Amino acid sequence: MQKKDKFNFEISLSVLNDLGRNLYRSFITVLGEAISNAWDADAKNVWIYLDKKKNCLVIKDDGTGMSRNDFQNKFLKIGYSKRKDGETKSPNGRPYIGRKGIGKLALLSCARKITVISKTRKEDYVGGSIDNSGLDKAITKDLTPEKYPLGNWKLGVFKLYTRNHESGTIIRFEGMKEGVRHSLDFLKKTIALYFRFSLIDKSFDIFLDDEKITIECLKELAKNTQFLWNVNRLDDPYIKKMLTSLKEPEKHLGMKTDISGFVASVKYPSDLKVTTSDERAGVDLFVNGRLRERDILKHIPTARVAENYFYGQLHFDGLDDKKDRFATSREGIVANDTKYTKFLNDLKKKISGILTDWDIWRIKHREDGDPENKRMTRVERKSRDLYNAVSDEYILGKASKNRKKIDGWVDELGDDARYNFASYAECFISENLVRRYIQEKSIPLSMQATAEVQKRKSNETQFKGKAGISIDIRKQNVDLSYLSMDHLANLVDKKDPNKEACLSRDANEYKPVRDALMHTSLLTDAAKLKLTSVYNNIKGRVRTLLSGK
Repeated sequence: MQKKDKFNFEISLSVLNDLGRNLYRSFITVLGEAISNAWDADAKNVWIYLDKKKNCLVIKDDGTGMSRNDFQNKFLKIGYSKRKDGETKSPNGRPYIGRKGIGKLALLSCARKITVISKTRKEDYVGGSIDNSGLDKAITKDLTPEKYPLGNWKLGVFKLYTRNHESGTIIRFEGMKEGVRHSLDFLKKTIALYFRFSLIDKSFDIFLDDEKITIECLKELAKNTQFLWNVNRLDDPYIKKMLTSLKEPEKHLGMKTDISGFVASVKYPSDLKVTTSDERAGVDLFVNGRLRERDILKHIPTARVAENYFYGQLHFDGLDDKKDRFATSREGIVANDTKYTKFLNDLKKKISGILTDWDIWRIKHREDGDPENKRMTRVERKSRDLYNAVSDEYILGKASKNRKKIDGWVDELGDDARYNFASYAECFISENLVRRYIQEKSIPLSMQATAEVQKRKSNETQFKGKAGISIDIRKQNVDLSYLSMDHLANLVDKKDPNKEACLSRDANEYKPVRDALMHTSLLTDAAKLKLTSVYNNIKGRVRTLLSGK
């Protein structure tokens, strides 16, 4: 059945082109406009239907719908906004999400043809279709709006969606520009992420192919979440029902009273990817339940590794006041707005604390932390990371009755390992560099050094025989490989250690603690201080030696 009503846009077609089709880039933004319009129309339900074979998408709601007058003088009147009439809430008391009256143009940006039909409880369906190819020609010919009426539509095309539809709007997208390439799983997760009001408001539900979108759609993200920072004790079902296996109790943060939300972190950055797409969860800003800024941390960049692990939602309804501070594209907030800038500055301070918490907690749970956090030296951090990687091999399965006890043992070794691993590396490097120096300079072994080599060779032969092995053990089976720093030092430093400070004296002091270290003993605090002090002297003298001074 062809509809004979003729409707047209009330705006210059070239301006419509600039404001609509060329402005909106994100499919999620386009989807958001349709869902937001349904919210503002007091809809209780929104249904989204996907037809990949026909490359078609349908969005239907059961809101108040539009009469002929509404369709022509409100929907097609670009810039019309209920707020201009002083209204801030819907008849049922919902705060309006729409503001400028141009968001509807987003619908033109993602498909070859868009058909909109709507009905009220008192009137039958009205509507029209916009074919983007025809609109291109009209713009090229510089036609006035009244010379480009919306196209007719057929009720039969909508028969699957009009059954028992008492009021509301139905939008059909044909020939999606990128094709309906997204999977149902992808759409479920993105809708659950970005349309929060559908999860917390019991009077509003979103369905995808008749399956209700719930927080269960985010169970994979929740499963991989390790830590949580709750801003002003946000009451959210996702936090209460899904984030029940955190590695640490959630931490509460305070900000301005009209700001709430949460920041969470996952085990791996890849855990933030939504299925196999390029879409990635981030820390997003919402105003009155509407996504206003994606990945807000990009505005307070710290260039820290930890940022790649964070996602969350921050809600600042106070940004929606008499001043219009939202970008025309609906994908951001006007730059340099005073209220918004203050919010970002406050958030930056909170993120600084979150970064420190994250590093402490990650290290505690034997994960790589933040390499740019200065609370550890670079060497200490690398040592701890190495220990974490190695100790993972000794973690027992969840079914083991000894797991908790062994986990405790592994944790107790952490701080000592950070020191011992680093000290071993320092010893390994310094002694091998001195060996190479002796080889380079062709320095002969002393009688004492030769005796020590023979002693150690004899011991090695004895132990290899007891073990029943005949393989070579040392990569360079030369005499120098059997000598430690105390003997090596005497070959390159001819000073008398009893009379003046020198490498030989430092090596003698170094030896007993060094030997305990090499035998994987846990050192006392006093021994650690001694080893550190003496090694710093050795390092300085070896550097001087290698420099040729």
